[in-house]
Amino acid sequence: MLYLSLKYLHILSMVLLFGTGLGSAFYKWLADRSGNLAHIAVVNRHVVLADWIFTTPTVIFQPISGLWLAYLLNLPLTTPWIALSLALYAIAGMCWLPVVWLQIQMCNLADAALISQTALPAQYWHYARIWFWLGVPAFIAMVLVVFLMVFKTNFGD
Repeated sequence: MLYLSLKYLHILSMVLLFGTGLGSAFYKWLADRSGNLAHIAVVNRHVVLADWIFTTPTVIFQPISGLWLAYLLNLPLTTPWIALSLALYAIAGMCWLPVVWLQIQMCNLADAALISQTALPAQYWHYARIWFWLGVPAFIAMVLVVFLMVFKTNFGD
């Protein structure tokens, strides 16, 4: 029962992590494209909030639950699909950490522009480009992690 409960929570956590990340990125990207400063500021605030409420706890829980599941199954971390999953997760994490900082900076810049009723500064758009391009390898890495979660028994075992 422990294994199945943990497996359920691990999968649910991945769904929340992946879904929140993809959804937040999609709505932020659309808001930025709208050019509507009030909309951009609100969506940036919501993206930062979603990261704190959903993404951060799942980012922490995923490796803990995954390692615990491997321990319960007596699988060494050198098992090919586990090692590759951990490496891909690390790549996604190395992209996500600066993304969090960028999102907070963009949120602050959008709020300041809204308060002063000025256009978003060039720095906002510079951060937005970096944010977008960091999301590409993070997204690909997470798609591959989910693939390995599903097809693990057919990969390298």
